[in-house]
Amino acid sequence: MEFQMIAKTFLGLEEVLASELKALGARAIQIERRAVSFSGNTELLYKANLCCRCASRILKPIAAFEANSPDQLYRRAKKIAWEDLLTIEQSFAIDATVYSEYFKHSKFAAYRLKDAIADRFNEKYGKRPSVQLEAPDIRLNLHISQQHCTLSLDSSGSSLHKRGYRTGQGEAPLNEALAAGMLLMAGWQGQTDFVDPMCGSGTLLIEAALIALNIPPGIFRSEFAFEKWKDFDKELFEQLYNDDSQERSFSGKIYGSDASGTVLKTALRNIKSAGLDRYIELSKASIEDMEAPTKNCLIVTNPPYGERIVSEDLFGLYASLGSLFKHRFAGSTAWVISSHKECLAQIGLKPSRKIRLLNGALDCSYNRYDLFAGKHKQHMASRPSGE
Repeated sequence: MEFQMIAKTFLGLEEVLASELKALGARAIQIERRAVSFSGNTELLYKANLCCRCASRILKPIAAFEANSPDQLYRRAKKIAWEDLLTIEQSFAIDATVYSEYFKHSKFAAYRLKDAIADRFNEKYGKRPSVQLEAPDIRLNLHISQQHCTLSLDSSGSSLHKRGYRTGQGEAPLNEALAAGMLLMAGWQGQTDFVDPMCGSGTLLIEAALIALNIPPGIFRSEFAFEKWKDFDKELFEQLYNDDSQERSFSGKIYGSDASGTVLKTALRNIKSAGLDRYIELSKASIEDMEAPTKNCLIVTNPPYGERIVSEDLFGLYASLGSLFKHRFAGSTAWVISSHKECLAQIGLKPSRKIRLLNGALDCSYNRYDLFAGKHKQHMASRPSGE
């Protein structure tokens, strides 16, 4: 039986996530702000949690109604058969998002929903489930837009970007879902070698390897919230979890370098935790001293922005990055993300594409640079007509 679902994501990754869901067999796909709605069955819900690289969580709506006050929310929510969804012995927690003039505080809306669930159980059984904010058995999501209230079961639990392979991180780690989205936007499928000249704790390297090998990112997680649902199909989930028929071989190489030996040690631990050390090669080198380990590759990197990591010469760092691209990676394609437009200008290359992304709270530009030998005019003149 098919039902509606909502995949939450980060700003700028909606279209990439929609493509992922389509490939998994989702129907009725609609792109929303920081979310993609779709329909499918229980198998697809499990697959979306296991396989979607750009999703933060998968929600299953269970009720929608109009309410113009917390008390009306309470009355409507109390009519829902919560006993079909959780037991008295299970704990629950509520995440509330509110955009409404009728509900001033999201915590109070969540509090009234909690009251409705508790009172329904008390009236039917004389006992009620407990609220547990950390690691609850059942996680509920309340979304209020003006008077429209949507209640959903959160099938994921902790955010899906928390893959489970990370044993340590640098000072400003890239969100795993954002890293995967950046790679998919760059067209990465493992068709060439890959380079990150400022790899930090290795997030882009690991996500690149997972995509190249088509390994589901969810296999590293210890659990999903749907495993505690009353209708959890353990046999179906284990079948999907253990199915490696979609994995593929990768004959290329993934190279990462960084000026800090300390963060490279962290990167190596993360890479080994993911079981990918045979595909990834690390080296210690500054941007100025780095030699190209391969030719005609894809380069994706996340240099310091000067926000959380302060470089002594940030402009010089970006200028050196541009010099590295021009003189040692001709024939390759490079993508760079940064919130610092003045720094990006120091690269000294004209981007062929710019994409707006959010890295945490930072408004960033994700720029593509087509690297070629000689001058731009000569390159354009040498291209076949019609390109």
